[in-house]
Amino acid sequence: MAKILNIETSTNVCSVALSENGKLIDYKESQEDKSHSSLLTVFIDEMLKQNNIQASQLDAVAVSKGPGSYTGLRIGVSVAKGICYAVDKPAIGVSTLQLMALGVVNSNKFNSLNIDDIKKAWFCPMIDARRMEIYSAFFDFENKQKVKVSADIIDENSYKELLDKRKILFFGDGANKCKDIINHKNAFFIDDVYPSAKNMIALSHQAFLDKKFEDTAYFEPFYLKDFVATVSKKNIFK
Repeated sequence: MAKILNIETSTNVCSVALSENGKLIDYKESQEDKSHSSLLTVFIDEMLKQNNIQASQLDAVAVSKGPGSYTGLRIGVSVAKGICYAVDKPAIGVSTLQLMALGVVNSNKFNSLNIDDIKKAWFCPMIDARRMEIYSAFFDFENKQKVKVSADIIDENSYKELLDKRKILFFGDGANKCKDIINHKNAFFIDDVYPSAKNMIALSHQAFLDKKFEDTAYFEPFYLKDFVATVSKKNIFK
């Protein structure tokens, strides 16, 4: 009976899911911006208490490992590692982009697009990386990764070679700024898609069965790019 705590903090949305043998038991989510540091541990504590589970009874802790928000990823991974250390349980890292792609396939959000032979289409989750840059990867209908994760600056020719060969569904907060730029007949866009701990469950359960655990001591988020600090333009003395 594999009980897994799933943590997702890669974007503005903070969510936690409790699963058992690959099935959802409980779920909590907040879309309040920058709430991760104040809500994540509260969500976890409430969820365990409401389900009469001690942290020591968990079999593993899974966390969305990126790419995504530097701050969000750091908070999620730090909390996951802390729990793993405290109760001596393994950590599981789940690709943020892969869980987004799996979520879209399972939700059937593409039905309204009326795409012929959807099983031949590719799915491209996109996470906003500021300005005109996005983090993306490509997956097929079976959630197999077809193109590695990359940080791309979007222009009118982005992904043209891939789009010439097949229909591609774009989604995620990074896709919002691509709608008016990528104007290919095979490009389709799905709104209101964000990473969710619920969509980690199948992936974390399979990783548990395969014993694909992270080295907790050295586990770090997959930032993809080095963090660049910026100076606020606001004058705090005014």
